[in-house]
Amino acid sequence: MRDTYGRNINYLRVSVTDRCNLRCVYCMPEEGIKSLKHEDILRFEDTLKIVRAATALGINKIRYTGGEPLVMKDIDKLIYETSKLPGINDIAITTNGILLSDMAGDLKKAGLKRVNISLDTLNSEKYKSITRVGNLDKVMESIDKCLSLGLKPVKINTVLMRGINDVEFENFLNLTRELPVEIRFIELMPIGEGIKIYEKNNLSFMEMLGLHPELTKIGTEKSSTAELYKLTGAKGKIGFISPVSCKFCGDCNKIRLTSTGTIKPCLHSKEEINLRKYLNNEKMLTNAIKSAIESKPLEHHLREESASRSVKGMSQIGG
Repeated sequence: MRDTYGRNINYLRVSVTDRCNLRCVYCMPEEGIKSLKHEDILRFEDTLKIVRAATALGINKIRYTGGEPLVMKDIDKLIYETSKLPGINDIAITTNGILLSDMAGDLKKAGLKRVNISLDTLNSEKYKSITRVGNLDKVMESIDKCLSLGLKPVKINTVLMRGINDVEFENFLNLTRELPVEIRFIELMPIGEGIKIYEKNNLSFMEMLGLHPELTKIGTEKSSTAELYKLTGAKGKIGFISPVSCKFCGDCNKIRLTSTGTIKPCLHSKEEINLRKYLNNEKMLTNAIKSAIESKPLEHHLREESASRSVKGMSQIGG
């Protein structure tokens, strides 16, 4: 389905939980957040109802997120049931990778096509500092496991932060020499906990790119809004996603479903539509999703309006 501005909206990101087994500095306070009550989270069956209704409007790509989606009970069954829906041709997850190595085989059998793994450093001590509780070895094990299973492309999401991981930029570049992965450098966004560190730690991709003329541009991946580059002879690729300095709203093709059952036309908009009241009426549910697509704004205003900066963290909205 096309929105008011002619963009083809075919991608639904679905948060299945607000819970996470990490406490990343730009996402969650060290003490964590107060988790939602079980009854406030969409049931397995209700999530499927919404996904099914969305397919009637042309949604054919689903990405399950969180929080950390792999802490959800029966995530493999949810992926399997999603894979059986007519029209769905791509199912992916975004995960921190801690639990992935043990689950990847079952997830692929269930119908998972692709994975994005969040990884902001290749240094074990720094990893513990950024995530506060994580184990880097488990993440690297998960990357290797996904590559061996053919869950390709394996994309690694790295949030660029001045003074924290910018000195590791070259280490990430070198990882693409060794592995057929796509490292996606993502600009820090002033959302939730990220607001607290944004002014000090934000870093534009153009600044980093200027320091590395050895990177050759190979194109733009519009479906993921990434500018793609490559090192000569490397097995993998580099992607830059710049939602703040070079916003890509004109190519945005997605809407988001939170774990509580509200649909967000835009990540950075306060507008939400509560779908829970329509769960027992398929026609009304489909129409509500249609309304969300039709109300998708032309662009976000992260740089212009501090008021648009959500105080909710990505674990609550859906990463």
